[in-house]
Amino acid sequence: MSDASTAAGAVAHAHHHPRLQHHFDSLEQQLHASTFGMWVFLVTEVLFFGGMFMAYILYRVWYPDMFVAASHELSIPLGAFNTAVLIGSSLTMAYAVNSASTGEAPRMQVFWLLATIVLGTVFLGVKVIEYTDKINHHLVPGSNFHFPNPAFQDTAQIYYSLYFGLTGLHASHMIIGIGIMAVIAWKAGRGQFTPEWYTPVEITGLYWHFVDLVWIFLFPLLYLIGGAH
Repeated sequence: MSDASTAAGAVAHAHHHPRLQHHFDSLEQQLHASTFGMWVFLVTEVLFFGGMFMAYILYRVWYPDMFVAASHELSIPLGAFNTAVLIGSSLTMAYAVNSASTGEAPRMQVFWLLATIVLGTVFLGVKVIEYTDKINHHLVPGSNFHFPNPAFQDTAQIYYSLYFGLTGLHASHMIIGIGIMAVIAWKAGRGQFTPEWYTPVEITGLYWHFVDLVWIFLFPLLYLIGGAH
């Protein structure tokens, strides 16, 4: 090997970012590939939720009056509050991504990530209150189910099966997201994210925005059905 080749190899190694995987040519290419991978994953999530949304559509067409009556047992103020909380968490997540991509101090990156975690935890806390209320009023499908309107005693269980299925699936995604963000916040505190490499923050932000978007559909579909009645 010539001296020129050795020198060129040394220069290339010196400019090789420690976070750049060997099968990518640059950090930019790696970011684009990771982002594309997350979008593909989110498409599968759309299909996942799509099955339950289709069930919702079919049963709502078959039992429109029951859906309206059952929705009146949900708290619109709590649902609206949680909607505002999640919109706020999308904003703080966007600030977290911007903070990492522009090279702000690690403490600012951690601040925005923790703010997102706190808002997500508030959302889950409100869901616990709602679930507890449904349990206390015997609105959980099963042998102890009791609906205030006897005319919908049997069919109302369909609505609450969809309610617990959709909101429970959504909540599980939020719990996973909060866990991931806790790890990301720990890494941010150690100064691992820079304008050159902030891929984990970027793709976590995409995931969190998707989770928030799902709730934007769930709120009117589950809570506001009887608004026009």
